Amino acid sequence: MSERVIPLVDQRIPTLSAPAAAFDPATRVAATGLLADRLGRPLRDLRISVTDRCNFRCSYCMPKEIFDKDYAYLPHSALLSFEEITRVARLFAAHGVRKIRLTGGEPLLRKNIEVLIEQLAALRTVDGEPLDLTLTTNGSLLARKARALKAAGLQRVTVSLDGLDDAVFRRMNDVDFPVADVLEGIQAAKEAGLGPIKINMVVKRGTNEHEILRMARHFRGSGMVLRFIEYMDVGATNGWCMDEVLPSAEVVKLIHAELPLVQLGHSAPGETAERWGYADANGKHDPAAGEIGVISSVTHAFCGDCNRARLSTEGRLYLCLFATQGHDLRSLIRGGASDADIESAIAHIWGARDDRYSEQRGAQPPDSGHGGQRRVEMSYIGG
Repeated sequence: MSERVIPLVDQRIPTLSAPAAAFDPATRVAATGLLADRLGRPLRDLRISVTDRCNFRCSYCMPKEIFDKDYAYLPHSALLSFEEITRVARLFAAHGVRKIRLTGGEPLLRKNIEVLIEQLAALRTVDGEPLDLTLTTNGSLLARKARALKAAGLQRVTVSLDGLDDAVFRRMNDVDFPVADVLEGIQAAKEAGLGPIKINMVVKRGTNEHEILRMARHFRGSGMVLRFIEYMDVGATNGWCMDEVLPSAEVVKLIHAELPLVQLGHSAPGETAERWGYADANGKHDPAAGEIGVISSVTHAFCGDCNRARLSTEGRLYLCLFATQGHDLRSLIRGGASDADIESAIAHIWGARDDRYSEQRGAQPPDSGHGGQRRVEMSYIGG
């Protein structure tokens, strides 16, 4: 084994127990749908990882030299059951969550995930509306599952696709998976009505930036939203360095030179992507041509209105994609805690939140690091 192979059990970052104040009658907090953190940011978006496994080995997420055949994944008994996930999601909805995104790993590897989707689709927001239920996938299993996902109640999908050139795509997924199969999955999702579909391209300088324009041309006018994501310093296994980050401003400039763009406003509070629409001959947005998005957590932090929490596949709550610690909810779920207990725990955890890693990183010199603390892996809690 290589020196860099680190068993997952040792790779876990510290986990905190629920605050004792959550269970004290004098300080218990009930759900009102108006929960906010220390910076006034509401809780609106819950991202739930349903598996720590993936069938791709993308270098920026699950590099093969670490996530190899000897890698120790979580045993099934450690994962939250569908009923446990649904229970926790219902309590988050009571606090104001309106959107749930299923992630992984690769979420479509979780057996019978359609059953979970059906359970989540039955939940309601505090206003009595259905939750916005979405899923992020690498697209490898989408062609065979799209119709069943839609029938179960899934509304939309986001597909990760880092290039259209087959050689580039196979090199980036590092398992020799053909791009044609992902494109087939995207088409199947469109035909099933899982839209509007978003396509996420992680741009890594020196690897796939030459695919930017080709991707823009391909998806322009398709009804899908192509989003370019800066290569991020998530976790400790992807060998991140600033030299491999292509700033979103350069992506926009490159596309604008051939396909003129006009900036659009945010479509929802807390949205991560900056939106740019394709312009018509008069310099106005042409809705038929569509739009792109850029997600710039390295060069242009958007912590100020971040309203997202993340639940790991075995029930740890993380308050930031770059978190250095999580909060153990599974022990409450399996330890006999009441709904009121768990609601109060969520309220105390979110209420104490002041995370703003990207802003703090941006205020430091490029190579200064960030305190040397190990951060949670993206493959473990999703993007």
